[in-house]
This record gives sequence, structure tokens and C-alpha cells, in this order.
Amino acid sequence: MASTLPINEFKGALLFLTTAGVIVPLFRRIRISPVIGFLLAGVAIGPWGVGALAERLPWLAPLRIERPEQVATLGELGVVFLLFMIGLELSFERLKRMRALVLGLGGPQIVLCAFALCLIAVAGFGQTWSSGLVIGCALSLSSTAVVIPTLVERRRLGTAAGRAAFAVLLAQDLMVAPMLFMVSMLSPDTAASGGGLGQGLLFAILPAAAAVAAIVGAGRLLLRPLFHQVAHAHSTEFFMAACLLVVMGTAIVAAMAGLSMALGAFIAGLLLAETEFRREIEVTIEPFKGLLLGLFFISIGAGLNIGAVIAAPARAIGLAAGLIILKVAIVLPLALVAKQRFAMAREAALLLGPGGEFAFVMIGGGVAAGIVDGEFGATLMVAVTLSMVAIPALAAVGARAPRRVARDDADLADLAPPSDDAGRVIIIGHGRVGKLVGDLLDWHKKPFIAVDGDAALVRRDRATRANVYWGDATKVEFLRKCDIAHASALVVTLDAPRACEQVVELARRERPDLTIVARARDAHHATHLYELGATDAIPETVEASLQLSEAVLVDIGVPMGFVIASIHEKRDEFRKMLSGGDGARDRRAIKLSTRVKDMNRKPGEKSPT
Repeated sequence: MASTLPINEFKGALLFLTTAGVIVPLFRRIRISPVIGFLLAGVAIGPWGVGALAERLPWLAPLRIERPEQVATLGELGVVFLLFMIGLELSFERLKRMRALVLGLGGPQIVLCAFALCLIAVAGFGQTWSSGLVIGCALSLSSTAVVIPTLVERRRLGTAAGRAAFAVLLAQDLMVAPMLFMVSMLSPDTAASGGGLGQGLLFAILPAAAAVAAIVGAGRLLLRPLFHQVAHAHSTEFFMAACLLVVMGTAIVAAMAGLSMALGAFIAGLLLAETEFRREIEVTIEPFKGLLLGLFFISIGAGLNIGAVIAAPARAIGLAAGLIILKVAIVLPLALVAKQRFAMAREAALLLGPGGEFAFVMIGGGVAAGIVDGEFGATLMVAVTLSMVAIPALAAVGARAPRRVARDDADLADLAPPSDDAGRVIIIGHGRVGKLVGDLLDWHKKPFIAVDGDAALVRRDRATRANVYWGDATKVEFLRKCDIAHASALVVTLDAPRACEQVVELARRERPDLTIVARARDAHHATHLYELGATDAIPETVEASLQLSEAVLVDIGVPMGFVIASIHEKRDEFRKMLSGGDGARDRRAIKLSTRVKDMNRKPGEKSPT
């Protein structure tokens, strides 16, 4: 029986999966951003790559994207998920900590770059003021999707340049939604509706404001109970379905009200940012965001008019170079005014000089709305793409700073903006043991976050402690979202031995230098945890014996000082025995069990064994 599946409809998906599974890993191996790989792959399999060759070599026809606009429609969801993740990452505490850079550097950068680019578009290229405003705002934005991964790969995110670039990108991300709203307001249809621009704006703003209020109101009432119910089900599939429902549901509601889908998703992310489910949602949504953004960039690459570059290479390359030079010339003095060293200001300016992914969205929206000339808009998209391809090279040039400056920046690494509190302790498991550890860390004023997989427990504990989150710490992606890269220590208090082992193994593989203290069920378990990489493993049976012995010795009149000294001595003996490399695990455990019986001997008395 012949297959009834529409094979041709799956060709685009197969090409995309081939790109994601083969080409992008190749770019990772040579340390080039996957975004660049997606863009170049889109060019290669688009009408101007394989598509052009297929006219002379028909056997290449199955390897081309014939209708890039269909891929672009699905790829736009990548921008929706990106805005959701940006909203999810924001917090009032982070904004407060970075307000000087966000407002003092990010705000002026957007205003000055948009103003200068608008004037150039109007005076130099004959665009209307509406078109110039859209173009100026679009080109003033930089690429979050390329700059941040580039900084992470080069381990530059914690430097002064990395923090400055992150602050400006954060300010730009906050302005994306208003800019997208501005594009819809400048549309001729909006201006013509209701007999005038003012009335048209009013008719557009009222349903938009109502939609935003509805999303915020419904989100505050429904989102937390929804995720509590889903978390109680202990089903990964249900939790994933709930995450997708929230993203797509808010995006569609916003679109129905005349706003962008990305704005609706951004609001949903903000609403979920302060909940205990934030980090698990990040882990769940991240693969969708990455794949859909990849599809978005492939569609951009496939839709680029490479023929225009070939026909007039000087124009396209000149626009890309001019964009970078102009923005660098504006950002560099602004960074110096913000008290950045010249080397760091130069690096941040080079990273922020190229265009960004939202330029495609804004210019494409401007062309669709009749604001921006189609031919000029296509040329600008080519220029933006060329500028983004240059980001890794610009980052390499900018990172060539004096070693002394790099050492000075290392002292400020605890202020790295991506972490909520760099150098904090991460507690995995917030039961009785985890709570006590947290209380003592509070007593000594040491920052920490706690994670637990019991939704009811987390819901109860967050009433008094906001730094408790729900999530699965046996996933390395979740540990990364907890900022394990900058943690000072990891404490594992899980009562499930297998889960405890998984967390220790993943954490040690992720951070070879991290201090890991784990709760062990018994001596056998403690020995295995040491083998997996735990710095300290505390067996419950041993600690119970030590506490019982301490109580007995004190009660029968042994001086407290001698008791404490003997307990510490015995604990050190056990630790050396469990973590030692000689002998089999079972032999060490048996030896330990016999020595527990010797706990009540007097200080200084020799063991009978």
C-alpha cells in the first residue's frame, strides 16, 4: 500500500533538521556562533544557493527551500519564544542592580543611534520620516541571539565589557515591544482608520491596553495555580504542554488585539519570572526557543536577495560597514562617559555595532505595512545579516585587551549581570535538612537559592522564603539555569540516593572546582558519592551515631571540650576512611560499622581494635 503522507510538505522540516543536526554542530566545533551557521545554511539551501544551481543540476532540487515565506511564518515563533525567555529572565532585583548601565548607557545608545540612523535614512536615502523612524529604531538594536552566546563561549560575560554589553542589550530588549507597537501605529491603515491619525491611534490603543490588562490580570490569577496543578501530576509531558499553552495562548491573545505575538509572550514571561517555576520553565522552553530561532534565521538566510549583493556588492557591504562604524562611534564615547576603561569600552562597542535579529522583524513589518520601501528594506536586511556574520570576528578583535585590565575585571566577576547573585550556595532539596542548611547560611549572611521537586513544599516555603524554586536538579540544563557556573558551593540534601548521585555526578562534570557537600544514606552510599566527585559526603547513620555519642558523653559528666574534640576527631577519621582510594568499598564500609561501636570511649583512650 502506497504511503499517503505528503512527502513534499516534510521536505522543509527535513532540511532544517539536517541543518540543526549536522551543520550547526560543525560550526560549534570551530567555535562559530550557531546563529551564523543557521544564517549561512539558509543562504545555501535558499533560492540563491542550491536553488540557483538546481536549474542546471536538477538532482539538487530536493535540497532547496522553494518557498522561504512558509518557513518564515513558522520561524517567527522563534522570536515569540525569545521574547518569552527575555521576560522570564528579567527581575526587578536585576534591573535595580544594573540600572546605572541600563539607563545610563543603554538608554542613550538607543536614542542617539536611532536618531542618527533616522536622519541618514531621510537625508541620505530619500526615505520618509515614518520610514526613517522605523529604520533608525530597527538598526539601533543589536543581536542578543549572537552577542550573548559569543560572550559565553569566550568567557567574557563576567568582564566589564560583557556587563556593559549585557546592560545595553537588556535596555534594547525592553524597548523591542514598544518599538513593535510603534510600527503598527505608523501604518497608513492605522492613520486612516476613524478619519484621522489621533482617532486611529485611539482605536488601536484601547483594545491593546485592554488586552495587556487582561493578560496581566488573568496571568496573576491563573498562572501560579495552573503550574501547581501540573507540577503535582509529576508529568514532564503535561508540564511541557502547560508551558507551550502559556506562551502561545498569550501570544495569540495579543495578536487578536492588534499587538505583536512577541509582546504577549514577553508579558507572560514577566508574570512567571517571580514564581517558583521560573527555572524549570526555562529548561523546558529552551529547546523550543533554540530550534524555532534556528528556523527563523534559516528563513532569513533563505529569503535574502543575494543577487542584490552580487549585483552591487559595494552598496551592501558599505551599508553593513557604515552601520557598524556609526554605532561604534556612538557607543564608544558613551561607554567612556559611563566610566568604562577604553579597552572595555572598545570591546562593548564592537559587539553592539552590528545589527540584530529584531531589525528583520521591524523592517519586515514596516515593509508589510507600507511604511518602508520594499527594495530598500531588502537591501537593509542583507546589510544587517552581513554585519551579524561579522560579530565573532569583532568579538575576537575587541577581546584583545591588556592582561592587567583582564586581571582587574576578575575582581569584579561577582557582579556579572546574568547571575542573580554570583557566588551563592545552591541547596538541592528543601526538606528538613535543606531548611536547616538554609537557616545557617542566613545566619552567616551567605546568599543561596534552594531547589526542590515537591510542588506543595515549595509553595508552602515560598510564603516565608522567596529564593526557593521548583525544578528537577537531575537535569544539567536546570543546574546551568541555577547559575552553577558561578556558585560557591552545592549542597545536596535529597533523600533519594539515586537522585543524589545524579546531581553530584552532573555538578562535578559541569564544575570540576566546585565544592559539593552531599547527604548520604549510609557508609556504602557515602563512599560512592566520593567516587562520583563529592567534596564531602555525610552519612546519616554516622552523624546519628556522633550526635548520640555526644549526648551520652555530656550527660555522664565528660567535659564539653573533650567531647567536642573527640567528636571532631572521629568525624575526620570517618571522612578519611570513606574518601580514601585504597581497599574495596565494602571493606571500608564494614570497617566503619565496627568502629561506630567504639564511639563512647573516653578522650585519649586507645581503641580496643
